[in-house]
Amino acid sequence: MARKKGREVNGWLIVDKPAGVTSTAVVAKVRWALDAKKAGHAGTLDPDATGVLAVALGEATKTVPIVTDALKCYDFTVTWGAETTTDDASGDVIRSADARPDADAIRAALPALTGEIMQVPPAFSAVKVDGERAYDLAREGVEMELAARPLWVESLTLLEAGPDTARLEMVCGKGGYVRSIARDLGRALGCLGHVAHLRRTWSGPFEAQDGVAFDRIDRSEQAWLDECLRPLETGLSDLPMLRATPEGAIRIRNGNPGQVTDGAEWGELVWVRDAAGPVCIGRYQGGMVQPERVFNL
Repeated sequence: MARKKGREVNGWLIVDKPAGVTSTAVVAKVRWALDAKKAGHAGTLDPDATGVLAVALGEATKTVPIVTDALKCYDFTVTWGAETTTDDASGDVIRSADARPDADAIRAALPALTGEIMQVPPAFSAVKVDGERAYDLAREGVEMELAARPLWVESLTLLEAGPDTARLEMVCGKGGYVRSIARDLGRALGCLGHVAHLRRTWSGPFEAQDGVAFDRIDRSEQAWLDECLRPLETGLSDLPMLRATPEGAIRIRNGNPGQVTDGAEWGELVWVRDAAGPVCIGRYQGGMVQPERVFNL
């Protein structure tokens, strides 16, 4: 079997994604620019959205589920008076309304969209329906009813209110669609609405303000991009860190439970390191850690 070409690059590159570029295209360009064997991202951004896109390289891809599960923050603007096919400005208007909410009405509607809520994804989304992506079916004109999904909304705050728009900030967990929030808020207020602008300002431990500009991701910038890489363990900041004994590290790297010198809650997900660096992600079991993902560094 032919081996994958490319360098062994391990770590995170944080990109400030511009509008008009897909998340997949960003990952592909990062992988090409760094000549990396393996790359993936921790949470899709809509093509029209901007902000932090965390790209994992090499062994850091094993930490992607941890970052994907972390809280994320979105700064977005809703335009009132129209609902669209895509729930953002790129879609066709399907319903309109003359009503416009004031700041007090908007604030009063926010608690219903905060906490543990059930959210119906937009028709144009990556949700799978009978094995096909919803956006592919929507483009073909197929009518469908997507099932509501649970979403944790940590906070939803009104930042500015104008006559026809409102700017809000949302902090939420995995799987949140800002476009659905805009749609549901517009319906609740009786004025309808869709997302006009959307920016992800932070995702887990990563912030957009620290991101690399998309136009600097190039083979000619490889040395500089190498310097911009964050360590693999940056993506593990939400997990407790335990230290393996020398013998424990050897056992864990061979896929067996290994001894650690620190403690945690029984069954808690942790990450383990030794003097050489990260060893694994695993479950703590009374002085031992059962590895679930072992790092080959």
